[in-house]
Amino acid sequence: MFVSSVKHIDSYYASSGTWPEFPALQDALNCEILIIGAGFSGLHTALKLAEAGVHNVAVIEASRIGWAASGRNGGQAILGWSSDMGPLEHDLGYGDALALWQDMEWAAQEIQEIPKRHGFDIDYRSGHLWCSVQAKKVAGLQHWVEEAQNRWHYEGLRFIPKAELPQWIASERYQAAVLDQNGGHLHPLKLCYGIATTLQAQGVRLFEQTRALRYQRVHDHIEVETAHGRITCRQLVLACNAYIDQLEPKLNKKMLPVGCFQVATEVLDEARLQAALPHNSCVTDNQFILDYFRRSADNRLLFGGGCTYMGGMPKDIHAFMQPLLTRVFPQFADVKIEYAWGGHLDCSVRRTPDVGMDGNVYWLHGYSGHGVLPTLAAARAVADALQGQTERIQRYQNINNPNFWGNETLAAPIEALSKMYFRLRDRF
Repeated sequence: MFVSSVKHIDSYYASSGTWPEFPALQDALNCEILIIGAGFSGLHTALKLAEAGVHNVAVIEASRIGWAASGRNGGQAILGWSSDMGPLEHDLGYGDALALWQDMEWAAQEIQEIPKRHGFDIDYRSGHLWCSVQAKKVAGLQHWVEEAQNRWHYEGLRFIPKAELPQWIASERYQAAVLDQNGGHLHPLKLCYGIATTLQAQGVRLFEQTRALRYQRVHDHIEVETAHGRITCRQLVLACNAYIDQLEPKLNKKMLPVGCFQVATEVLDEARLQAALPHNSCVTDNQFILDYFRRSADNRLLFGGGCTYMGGMPKDIHAFMQPLLTRVFPQFADVKIEYAWGGHLDCSVRRTPDVGMDGNVYWLHGYSGHGVLPTLAAARAVADALQGQTERIQRYQNINNPNFWGNETLAAPIEALSKMYFRLRDRF
């Protein structure tokens, strides 16, 4: 699928600031490296290159900077991948899987250092709480704490039993939790524009409203056609995620756009919000269709949950999300919802990241709803490879990412049917 717009959707994030505009490409352009897509993946890749002294780079975006999932997500910087570690170790072996986990630990620290190095703010707050709704899943939380420590050498987790949960979250819905103080939450659109303005100051060229229509290899370079100009580059990065569409059909077959939804409440009394989330940690649960929520810097509750595999959105996201929010926090039944929005993420078959290269074309996507930190880790791998260091990207490329079964018409309903099992398992 492909959609675009000349403006951001009416989300809390978009409404919380004034975002600079970048010009549309109007003429031919030559550059060493072209990055298609100005979300987390593309922007992080460009920043890693700029920090390494590579500035002959251009970034094009069909809509606005951070217009898609990167500017609409829950803002939760959580260590790990959507697939968890099992599929990665199965494909790569223990040593390379451990290296990927260590990359994730690096990303958790780097996401905090980037704004400090370049002088912008992303409203970062530390702490992630992973909760169990069902008593039968509490053992899974305890197992992950032990596995993280004993197998992945990660000491950052602490199991929180039900008796201690009121110190962390004022909700009767949860049976236990795992706290990771190395995780955290942030304002995703502030991150996008902080990086974009940093890139512009360092001479990287950025263009909005510039859709890539097609590309072709011509001898030792690549030509990319846009609506208003041709771009010639030596190396090409595809950072399009859910909207790769027919720009690269082979990659499109590996991704399924999944719709997700989120709301933001009115500004709440600080004491009331503090009572609900005393430590200002972000929260997710371990249901297959999870809820995720956090406090904003201006004392709102941001709450996400639900998904659709059929490409559409609920007609009334507010009405869809209200019962989910009050299921967790019945004490907020009287709270007004001021913003309700949705968007599409890029889901792979096994929920594993799809990162790789083919000659002078590179790609990174497939984060499957868990992208704030994985995009940064993957971008470092791609930026390294663009400079001739391929160890990290080869590790990613050894992950098995099959095509979705069926054609474009059948893939979504087949995937939706397969997920009904997991939804039912969450209930019983």
